[in-house]
Amino acid sequence: SSGSGYDLSSSTFSPDGRIFQVEYAHKAVENAGTALGLKCSDGVVLAVEKPLITKMLVKATTGRRIHTVDTHSGVAITGFVSDGRQIVNRARDEASNYDETYGTKIPPKTLANRLSAYVHYFTLHGALRPFGCSTLIASYDPGTKEHSLHMVEPSGVTYEYYGAAAGRGRQPARTEMEKLAINPKQVAAASSSSGSGSGEGGTGGELITCAEGVKQLAKIIYTLHDETKDKPFELEMSWLCKDSDWKHVGVPKDMIKEATEWAKKEIEEAEEESDEDDDDEMEE
Repeated sequence: SSGSGYDLSSSTFSPDGRIFQVEYAHKAVENAGTALGLKCSDGVVLAVEKPLITKMLVKATTGRRIHTVDTHSGVAITGFVSDGRQIVNRARDEASNYDETYGTKIPPKTLANRLSAYVHYFTLHGALRPFGCSTLIASYDPGTKEHSLHMVEPSGVTYEYYGAAAGRGRQPARTEMEKLAINPKQVAAASSSSGSGSGEGGTGGELITCAEGVKQLAKIIYTLHDETKDKPFELEMSWLCKDSDWKHVGVPKDMIKEATEWAKKEIEEAEEESDEDDDDEMEE
């Protein structure tokens, strides 16, 4: 939709109460690679689809989407990578300043709130423009012994999630994550009503673990990727969990490889079953 002159500045509301510059920033994120976060029973997993714009690209050192901001905190970005880099730098400054001032690691909620305030500031002044970037924050609080997942959007709002998605495949990714056992209340309700688990990655029994979360996020990203339309990509993944001593580190490459192979196999089997069902319907 056209701003009709009301989209020239982020400090101007349209007559129907919209800020078009912020909406355009959201659109920039929607056109970027998919970023996913999953809060599991024993930690948090982040995954990002990093498009490979050319075969000449040095993948290992170029355009990283996942960054460590403190020992127990990491972020995943999608949208304009250069915008995201400024948010990463700000997050590192906030974490460092908090540690110097209070002598302890910055709590997850405080980090998310301070980043959202920083992002929101850029939507208030005509001389600035909103960040074309969404940020997923995985963090652990050594004081409360709790881990959490937050997402900061271009508008400056932040929420805590069991499962979060941003980028091109946001909506279908959310639909897939809702099927996973990540919400304690839903898992408890499903377990009490059925009396038994509903299988691997299902909504009954126990909450999903980080090891299973890595596989499920890989499956979601490869399911959403269209090889005929989308550019080739590299799957970036990180976690902070009991296995990593609650430090934000990259998921081991051999585990990502295993998860990728498992995901592709699952997708192929699902497609074969779908084709068989279609054939049976045509015969009927």
